[in-house]
Amino acid sequence: MLKIEKSIKEPVFKNKVYNILDFGAVADGKTMATASIKKAIETCSKNGGGMVLVPAGKFLSGPIHLESNVNLHVSEGAEILFSTNPQDFYPLVHTSFEGMELMNYSPLIYGKNKKNIAITGKGTLNGQASSANWWPWKGKTSEGSIYGWNPGDPSQLDKGNLPVLMDMAENNVPLEQRIFGNGHYLRPNFIEPFECENVLIKDVNIINAPFWIIHPLKSKNVIVDGVNIKSHGPNNDGCDPEYSQNVLIKNTTFNTGDDCIAIKAGRDAEGRRVGIMTENVIVRDCKMIDGHGGVVIGSEMSAGVKNVFVYNCFMDSPLLDRAIRLKTNTRRGGTVDGFYVKNLTVGQVKEAVLHITMNYAIYGDQKGNNIPTIKNIFLEDVKVKNGGKYAIFAEGLDQSKIQNITFKNVTIDKVAENFKLKNVENLKLINTTINNQKIEKP
Repeated sequence: MLKIEKSIKEPVFKNKVYNILDFGAVADGKTMATASIKKAIETCSKNGGGMVLVPAGKFLSGPIHLESNVNLHVSEGAEILFSTNPQDFYPLVHTSFEGMELMNYSPLIYGKNKKNIAITGKGTLNGQASSANWWPWKGKTSEGSIYGWNPGDPSQLDKGNLPVLMDMAENNVPLEQRIFGNGHYLRPNFIEPFECENVLIKDVNIINAPFWIIHPLKSKNVIVDGVNIKSHGPNNDGCDPEYSQNVLIKNTTFNTGDDCIAIKAGRDAEGRRVGIMTENVIVRDCKMIDGHGGVVIGSEMSAGVKNVFVYNCFMDSPLLDRAIRLKTNTRRGGTVDGFYVKNLTVGQVKEAVLHITMNYAIYGDQKGNNIPTIKNIFLEDVKVKNGGKYAIFAEGLDQSKIQNITFKNVTIDKVAENFKLKNVENLKLINTTINNQKIEKP
């Protein structure tokens, strides 16, 4: 792990500053600054790179497209307010929605095939999503219409929207025919480096995201450091590395409407075709508050995930469902090999300390002939005050048992039930105490 972390270097930039005010931006929160920011970024990149400075003040913007060797620096006291008008996110770009590639609204901050890019500074990136815009497109949820959707309103689940994309991805329809955008209600990602190398996202505050928040896609050498994420909308995952390698997430606080960190690798047939495994992901010194899971793998993980390391993290909230979670099914398939957790402190979670399922179901029938594999899950030096319903919930398949789960030096002060296990092979409990009792066998 240390060798992997040492290999992930921060990008270095030329010592030259391009202030967006010098390119016509107005700090009134009302005048569109999209063109000014674009001109500053392009000028900076053409001149060999450096810092594009967003000074203190409020700036209204459409999507921001990064160029190589550019550090977008959002100063303390600065706030970029992203437009809530979908028309401002045209032209459509090559992007991804829930593990499926398509032409859709541009992510709020986007870079495609770039090297040495950064978003830094202690300012705020505000997606301005709410129950009045972006979030209602989620449609009906199990919680009801809590995101502003009402019966009869359009949503991503309507015929012609997400179901059509799912069929296209399953049947390998060419990208140029996967045209979405207006009328399809598929929300844009917030920050998406796509096929990028040497990426740094540092210190910024991120709030009110339309959809997934930080989404490194097919990228290498990515650092997320000291970021503060607070966004409670639908599918507001904090950080979703997908088809990516050598990703370091550190010193970051996640307070989200979905998984805090969800490690991905494509969805179903498309993920298997792409075939790029996500590997060498390090999560350290992070804090997880609200969310469906603290550190999660899946459910879009069909190309496989290998070597995930989590250490020195703290998780605590009555609205955090699970600490460590893995989710797949026989439609997703995929392999998880090597999930290492050490020095984890958990105050409270709602459902489980470790939750693994190969029967994850969403959007209807999720059964197929692609049998997943999950093996080598290690939790060491873990302290939990309240583990919710289960210390370990692990649900494998008759034809694919979950293999090699180890708890070592784990103490759970309170939990309703120690284990709920099905098709699990080789569960080891070493110096494990649950509800004040030393547990040696499940």
